[in-house]
Amino acid sequence: MKTDVTFKTDDSTELAGWFYQAAPTPAPCVIMAHGFSATKEMHLAGFAETFQRAGMNVLVYDNRNLGQSGGEPRGEIDPDQQIADYRDAITWVQGIETVDEARIGVWGSSYSGGHVLVVAAKDKRVKCVVSQVPLVYGLENAQRLVRSDHWAGLRSGFAADRAGRLKGEPPLRLPVVGESEGDPCALPTDDSRAFFQGLSDANRGAWVNEITLRSMELFTEYEPGHWVSKIAPTPLMLVVGRDDHLTPADLTLRAYENAMEPKKLLILDCAHFEAYTDGPFEISAPAQCAWFAEHLGAHP
Repeated sequence: MKTDVTFKTDDSTELAGWFYQAAPTPAPCVIMAHGFSATKEMHLAGFAETFQRAGMNVLVYDNRNLGQSGGEPRGEIDPDQQIADYRDAITWVQGIETVDEARIGVWGSSYSGGHVLVVAAKDKRVKCVVSQVPLVYGLENAQRLVRSDHWAGLRSGFAADRAGRLKGEPPLRLPVVGESEGDPCALPTDDSRAFFQGLSDANRGAWVNEITLRSMELFTEYEPGHWVSKIAPTPLMLVVGRDDHLTPADLTLRAYENAMEPKKLLILDCAHFEAYTDGPFEISAPAQCAWFAEHLGAHP
């Protein structure tokens, strides 16, 4: 009951994904995309299958410029564009006859965990949202990851990239993770490097260890936590990793305090990437599924 699909966004970019069909139909639909540079193959199937077994359709897709989806420049991660693509995905699934267009949920994790906060605040077609280990305050988060004495050079790089692009030069690029500790990269934590380097071929998908430098500039300007108080009355579930230092738990908990009811908090005893597999997944996936089922009216 999983099929490969493609759909076009408002600007005609073709996004590639999987559609998990529920039975009986029409049924709710949960829309899912992965985090910063990640592809749908990176442990999203387990969540999608959990939701499908509970009677929900699920769309999982690769963000534009990444994985199997179209878009240029490759490796450019623009949060505003990815948010717009979530909303186009909502429109697309609402045209599928097995989907009840009035029962739409959105799911995001890490970078896309921030996106779904914005989508749910802006788009009231969304009736339920789950945000897992999300980025909530981009600049403050970046300041946790990048040494203070590196910021001047980083900002000089942003300016040089803009000047080059204006002249028609290709965008400057950098690795998502380094080969070893201390290498210049976008995600400089040990667990980020271990996660991406340790992926099997089946779980890597069409991932490329390279993004544009502008993606990092946009990261520092992205503040999805500012939207969290505007999500209500749409039900919100936030999933936090107690030991998360990529999207630190204290920042997510601050955002949760600013959210209005109805809301639910799940704190897992894990770090950022551990939320996708093994024990934390076994706790989290059923809890997330129950939240969606309660508020979308799913029936297996």
